[in-house]
Amino acid sequence: MSHSSSILRQYEIIAGISSSMLVEARANNWDRVVALGEQYQDAVESLRAMATLSDEDRQARKDLLTKILDDDAHIRMLATPELGRLGMLLGNMKRQQTVLQAYSHTVS
Repeated sequence: MSHSSSILRQYEIIAGISSSMLVEARANNWDRVVALGEQYQDAVESLRAMATLSDEDRQARKDLLTKILDDDAHIRMLATPELGRLGMLLGNMKRQQTVLQAYSHTVS
C-alpha cells in the first residue's frame, strides 16, 4: 500500500467513525457517542503523524473531509438540546445543594 493510500485510508477510518457517531447521536446514545469520540481523537492523532498527500489524492481527501465536517455539524446540532438539558439538571442540582446547605446550617 502506498503512503498516499494509507493516508486516505486513515481519512476513511475517521469518516466511518464520524458516521457512527452521527447514528448514535440520532439515537440519543450519548455514552456511545463519547466512546466513539475517543476513537475519533485517536484516529486524528494517527493522521497527524503521517506525511502529506500527493496532488492526485487531494480531491479524495477533500470529499472525505467534507463528509466528516458535515457529520460533525449534524452531531453538534443534535447535541445542543442535550447539553442544554444537562445544564438545566446541573443548575437544579446546584440549587438543591445550596438549599440543603442553608437548611442544614440553620438546623444545627
